[in-house]
This record gives sequence, C-alpha cells and structure tokens, in this order.
Amino acid sequence: MPKKTIAVVNSTGRQGASLVRVASAVGYHVRAQYHKREGIVAEELEDLENVTTIVGSLEDRSIVQSVFDGAQLAFINTTPWGDEVAIGKSLANAAKKAGIQHYVYSSMPDHSIFEGRGWPALPQWSSKFTVENYIRQIGLPATFVYTGIYNNNFTSLPYPLFCMEGPSEKDGSFEWAAPFHPDVPLPWLDAEHDVGPAVLQILKEGYRKWAGSRIALAFEVLTPRDLCSAFSRALRRPVHYTRAPIQIRCPIPSGYEEQLSGIEALFGKHDDALYFGLGVGGEEGLSEARGLWEGWRGVEEYAREVFIEEERANGRAWAMTKR
Repeated sequence: MPKKTIAVVNSTGRQGASLVRVASAVGYHVRAQYHKREGIVAEELEDLENVTTIVGSLEDRSIVQSVFDGAQLAFINTTPWGDEVAIGKSLANAAKKAGIQHYVYSSMPDHSIFEGRGWPALPQWSSKFTVENYIRQIGLPATFVYTGIYNNNFTSLPYPLFCMEGPSEKDGSFEWAAPFHPDVPLPWLDAEHDVGPAVLQILKEGYRKWAGSRIALAFEVLTPRDLCSAFSRALRRPVHYTRAPIQIRCPIPSGYEEQLSGIEALFGKHDDALYFGLGVGGEEGLSEARGLWEGWRGVEEYAREVFIEEERANGRAWAMTKR
C-alpha cells in the first residue's frame, strides 16, 4: 500500500527538517515548503528521495495552496517572520479546502489567559495560540504539539539567552546566564533529532487517537543547574549557571528582542510560571512524549556528541583539543 503524502512548511527549520528527513527515509512522500534555496539544509532537502520542494513565501497564496496538493497529512510550524497569525490562518483555510485528514500544528501557550496568575503573554507564543484557536474554530482535524526548549540553542557565540560563555582562561569553565530560576524545572528537546520521529508517530497513530490534543514534546525536565551539570559531565569542564538579565551583544530582529523582553518579564519575575502553561506537560506529558519516541537524545548526549562538533564548525579553539 503506498505511503501517504505529508505537507511540511518552513522545512529548513529544525522542526520541519527533522520530520522531512525521517518521513522521506521511511517512504512517505513529502511536500516541503521553504522560503529560499539557500543554505546547507535547503541543499540537503533538494537531494532527498520522496521529497518535492516548494520554494516561496507563505504570504503568496499560490504557494500556500500548492503546499497541500495531493497531501493527506500536514505538519505546520509557522514562524514570526511576517504576519504569523495571518499566515497561520491562511494555511489552515487551505488545508481544510484541500481535505487534509490530520493537521499537526506546532503551537505554544498564551500565559495571559490563566486567571489569577498575573503571567504576561509572550508575543511570539501568543500568536501561535491565536492560530491554534482558529484551527479549532474552523473544525480542521488537528493535533497540537508544544515544543520544549531546544538543546540546539546553546552556543559559545555571543547570541542572547542561550550563550554558553567560555571557556574561562582561569579554569576552562563555561557559564550560562539567563533569567530562569536556577531550581525550577524546564522542559528540554533535541529538535533536530527528536521532533521528526515523534510527529511521524502522531501522524501514524492518527487523528482518532490525538483529536484536538495538546502534546508536550519534551523528553527531559531539568532545572538550569541540572542542565549545567549535564553539560559539565559531557564537556569535562566546570559549567555554572547564573540567574541574570538577558544580554544582547549582537544584532537581532526587533520581534525577537520583544520576545526576549517577554521571557524576562514572565520567567524572570514569576517563579511559578510553567513553561507550557497549565494543563500541558508535567510528568504525564514527559511519559507521553517518551511513549511516542523512545530513541530521544538527552542534554548530556547532545552536549557530548553534537555541541562540541558545532563549536568546532564555528572555529572555536577550545573544541579542537580533547580533555
């Protein structure tokens, strides 16, 4: 029996590329949309078997319509570059018109909806939540995944929030400085390694099982101190955590600066704020994610096997020598 076709948007991003690789490798046909034929991931997708690439902006209605041609399934991760709400609604409308049987949307919570908490909304997450609600309103057969913090965010380059700064000339140590409480657990996810297999399993198990569900895609729950201990074991160097305001030391898009300010306001001032909000995640969510994909890669393995290689690729001298 021939495999179904999966439509994937923003396929050069970590979530989309992870699914395209896995699904195409096991025989699914994939219609993979991305914006430009630039970069190593775009080049990789062009060479994959069972993949049809669709290159163009999601603000172009003809591109949006073509994404779902001949597809029965879809994985949609919209991004904040453009009007995310308008694009998300346009994609949902096109998917419904095309008769998509199971639409998996990568959403996030709007923390401001939880009464009595005083939690502020994060701008880039609340846009996704608005799209999620629209998908529900139009009756599209959908499931919603909420992704944890990417292990892949960490770098020793001076990017905000996830800079693993170092190594120190004094003792070779690294420091992660962020506004999160040092002892409050956070959900973690190796997006490139684990999103694809987990989402593919959701699509295999089908809409009947996951109708309207919110699924927390996180395979570990670690405090910032715990995460630094995992990095320390992997790198064989001291790794320390400091709770501090986010420092911006390189140019970033204005929308991302607003998101970072929101993260400081939410997690820096509300120690009771839950990353996924209320009703998603926790121990039950962790078990659910691990039930979808048993081969997940944890933070320590990521730091040992991937982080060092990425640092070498970035020309970081510390990563060139073994300890």
